[in-house]
Amino acid sequence: MESFLQLLLNGTALGSIYALIALGYTMVYGILRLINFAHGDIVMVGAYAGLFTALAIGAPAHPTFGNFCVVLIAAMAASALLGLAIERFAYRPLRNVPRLNLLITAVGVSLLLENLGQVCFGATPRVFPEIMPSMTLIQYGQIAVTNQQVTVFVTSLFLMIVLEWIVLKTKLGRAMRAVSFSHEIASLVGIPTDKIVAFTFAVGSALAAAAGILICISYPRVDPLMGVMMGLKAFVAAVLGGIGSIRGAVVGGLLMGIAEAMVVGYGSSTYRDALAFAILILILLFKPAGLFGKYQPEKV
Repeated sequence: MESFLQLLLNGTALGSIYALIALGYTMVYGILRLINFAHGDIVMVGAYAGLFTALAIGAPAHPTFGNFCVVLIAAMAASALLGLAIERFAYRPLRNVPRLNLLITAVGVSLLLENLGQVCFGATPRVFPEIMPSMTLIQYGQIAVTNQQVTVFVTSLFLMIVLEWIVLKTKLGRAMRAVSFSHEIASLVGIPTDKIVAFTFAVGSALAAAAGILICISYPRVDPLMGVMMGLKAFVAAVLGGIGSIRGAVVGGLLMGIAEAMVVGYGSSTYRDALAFAILILILLFKPAGLFGKYQPEKV
């Protein structure tokens, strides 16, 4: 029983990270009906931005929670700017072309970021420095709760609540929902659709960067391809919850993390990556709209 609870705890922390990344997928899809395959690589850019910020402020010499906050904010800001640039120069010029062109462009942007990462940062993985002290907060038998796990969960929960508040309680959120319903109708009533789409990309990219930092404090390693598998798993989580649904992305991410932890604990770590694709196949076969998604007929 203790082993199960420990795996459940580990899976919840990992699932919180998947949920943050999945939120970016589902937000962009809700606005543009586009699967932004470059989203996983933005996680990598956020992790490197956090690495260089940590070294610049001397965080490894004096790890504190304040340093973690500074690194997190800097990484989110850098990735938000990257998201704005990608939307402005890669996606906006192709907004009125067939979706296949946008999809191919997203794959191209992803490959560009991965290869630029290897050119700029090197292909050799780097150790992410300790930016906050590591300690065990609760120890009960075989169950151990660390401050990293608490930080991951609390930070993810806080960011999810802020996003939910923005979408449901602010004018920007109402504008985002209007644009997701119809770009044409939203523009007719005076909503600046270009700015709303850009804001959506910025928010989604900032969440991806936060996920990158949370990954690094849990698994302290950074490399240019670190976002590939994390992005794919988060995409599966978004599909599982229902692509386009914010709450679905959160639930899908948590379920994905818990399922992966259970497979590693009771099976073999060899199958942890295969699990994501098995879940994707099953969802597409039996419930293509996901747990919280809605079937939407499209005109052909």
